[in-house]
Amino acid sequence: MFIEIPRELEAALIDLPLPEWKLDGFSLAKSTIEEYQAELAATPQFEETAAKLRDALTRESGGYAVLRLGNLAKPLGNDDRFLRLATAFAAAVAVPFSPFPRWPLWKDIGVKVDKDPGKSSGIGYNAFHMDLVNATRPPDYTTLLCVRPDPLGGGPSILSDAHAAVARLSDNTRALLAETAYHYGAFFDLYGVGDEYKPFPILGGALGEGFVRFTAKMLERSELGQAHAEAARELAEELVRGQVSFLLQAGDYLIVNQRRFLHGREALQSGQEKVPVADRRLLLQLFLRTPGDMSSDA
Repeated sequence: MFIEIPRELEAALIDLPLPEWKLDGFSLAKSTIEEYQAELAATPQFEETAAKLRDALTRESGGYAVLRLGNLAKPLGNDDRFLRLATAFAAAVAVPFSPFPRWPLWKDIGVKVDKDPGKSSGIGYNAFHMDLVNATRPPDYTTLLCVRPDPLGGGPSILSDAHAAVARLSDNTRALLAETAYHYGAFFDLYGVGDEYKPFPILGGALGEGFVRFTAKMLERSELGQAHAEAARELAEELVRGQVSFLLQAGDYLIVNQRRFLHGREALQSGQEKVPVADRRLLLQLFLRTPGDMSSDA
């Protein structure tokens, strides 16, 4: 699932003059996508690399990929040119968009020592979840670009095949997860993700299909009936049992197909309060929508 960029392609991308992106509402403008596609199509081995990326994300045994862009981040210095390249790779998979009005496209995820430790910007364990779990149209893909890893060496990313985890559960547990009995989180000031879905089923389609609308945080922060809570807890255990983990390096670009995999993060290394803010772990998040997808929870 780790995709290296061929050296010939890296050399061509370093000097590629991609234009600034434009937005159409909350999505990357079609004109920008076409410009990026035209520029990249002329670079050697881009189409082969993009095809490998899409295959890793969509094949039956796949669902996530890490694009190794570190050799591009070094000479470009994580400036706007590098971010345009990452955006162009994302646009080769699906349509980039931002559901948050505060962030026009990419969202910063830094480290705040006084934040809830279980949040994405906290320092503790961030349990398995899908992003925008309580929206009728969650993003098809969530992506994380590593600008700086934890300088103390902590915070491995964790991923788990949600459908494989569900398949290991009993029929009775799956039946409970398919009931419209779950809820989590607030819902306000969001673009392009439909309406609030409350309550919602964790399983919204046939076995092996559709979103698995799960966040382990619902077990502690939502009032659930005993049977439904126990079913969700069993799923959480199976997700942990089947997890893979790895440390993102500077320039690594993680793309997760939310229709297949759930993601999270192990705790950062202790001592974060001693690390200067400018040196702490920093990720940038971008969401993707499959073109023409107007489904709700299918």
